[in-house]
Amino acid sequence: MLPSGGLKETQLNNNQKVHPQPMEQQQQINQNPEAMEALISNLFGNISSLKSAYIQLQSAHTPYDPDKIQEADKAVISELKNLSELKHHYREHNPKPVCVSPQDSRLAAEIQEQQSLLKTYEVMVKKFQSEIQNKDSEITQMMDKIEEANQKRVKLEKNLKLRGMSNESSSSVEFPPDLTVELFISTYEAASKAVHDFSKPLINMMKAAGWDLDSAANSIEPEVDYAKRPHKKYAFESYICQRMFGGFQRKDFSLDSAESAMAYDDDDTETFFRQFLSLKDMDPLDALCANPDSNFGKFCRSKYLILIHPKMEASFFGNLDQRDYVAGGGHPRTGFYQAFLKLAKSVWVLHRLAYSFDPAAKIFQVKKGSEYSDSYMESVLKNIVVDDKGESPRVGLMVMPGFWIGGSVVQSRVYVSGVKVVE
Repeated sequence: MLPSGGLKETQLNNNQKVHPQPMEQQQQINQNPEAMEALISNLFGNISSLKSAYIQLQSAHTPYDPDKIQEADKAVISELKNLSELKHHYREHNPKPVCVSPQDSRLAAEIQEQQSLLKTYEVMVKKFQSEIQNKDSEITQMMDKIEEANQKRVKLEKNLKLRGMSNESSSSVEFPPDLTVELFISTYEAASKAVHDFSKPLINMMKAAGWDLDSAANSIEPEVDYAKRPHKKYAFESYICQRMFGGFQRKDFSLDSAESAMAYDDDDTETFFRQFLSLKDMDPLDALCANPDSNFGKFCRSKYLILIHPKMEASFFGNLDQRDYVAGGGHPRTGFYQAFLKLAKSVWVLHRLAYSFDPAAKIFQVKKGSEYSDSYMESVLKNIVVDDKGESPRVGLMVMPGFWIGGSVVQSRVYVSGVKVVE
C-alpha cells in the first residue's frame, strides 16, 4: 500500500525517476498532443518561410531592385509577426511547468534556438533596411545630379542655337556675331542713321504741307544758336529721338502691357539676344505680317501714334485714315509708314541688344545748356571753332542719346550752340 498523503518520488523497475507535475498541466499536455504537434509544425513552417523571405531580400539587392526589396521586406516582417503570434499562443495555452520532462527541455531549447535565430534575422533586416535607406539617398543624389546635368545640357543647346549651331549644321554655316561692345556700337550707328534717314521724308512732307520749318524747329527746342540755317534739321532729328527712345530704360520699352511685362525674366539675356538676331536682318514689314500683334508690332503702333500727331498727319494726307488704321491694329503698306518701320526696327533691335548684356547697357541723355565734354559727347558738327571769349561751348540740343555699357561709353551726339564751323 502506498501512502495517501501527497505525491512522493517512487522507483520503477528500470530505476528511472519520475518528477511530479501539477495535475492540471499534465492533463492538458496529455489531452492535446495533436495541438502541440500542430504548433511545432507551424513553428517550423514559419521559420522556413522566414528563411525564404530573407533569401528573397538578399537576392533583391543583386541587382538592386527597390520594389523587390520592399516586397521581400514586407514578407520578412509578416513572418516575424506570425512567429510572435505563435509564441503568445503557446504561452497562453501552456503555462510554465514547475518541473519539465527531458522532452519538454529539448523542445524549449529548440524554441530558444529559433528565437535566437529570429533575433539574428531582425538584426539583419534592420541592417538591410538601413542599406536600403542609404541606397535611396544615393539614388536621390544621382537624380539631382542628372537634373543638374540636364539643365546644363539645355543651356548649352540654347547657346549653340544662339550661335547658329545645331546637330544638322555643317562647315558652311555662317555664325552670328558675338555679343560685344563693337556689335552694340555698330547697331547704335545704324539707329542713328535710321533717325537721320527718316527725318528727310518727314521734313519734305512738312515742306509740302506748307509748314514753317523755322517755327517748327524753334518749337522743338527754342533759343538754339544755329551756326547755319540748314543745321535746324538736327532739331527734327532730336524730336524723332526724344519720342522713339522714350521708355528705352525699361525692359518692356514702356509698352504698358501686362503680357509684355510678364514675358521677360530678370536674367533672360538670351531671350533678348535671340530676338535681336531674329529681326536684325529681317524686313520689318515681313515680320509684322507674320505676327502683327507681337511686342514689336505693339511698339511700332505705339511709337507711330506718338511721333506723328493728328495735326501733322492731317496736314500730310488730308485725313486721319492711316492713323485710324494703325490705331486699330493694322500696319499699312504706304511708303511713309514703311520708312517709319525701318526707323522703328533700328531702335527696337538696339533695345533688344542693350538688354542682351549683363548688366544691361544704360541709356543717358544730355540736357540743353550742359558744358560740352568730348569724354561722353560727340558733336554732330565737325571743325567747330570756339569764339574768342574762350568760353566752353554749350549743348544746344541732344540729337542722339548715349549709353554706358560695361566700362565703355557710347558718346551722346549733340549740337553745340554758339560756335563757328570751318569749311
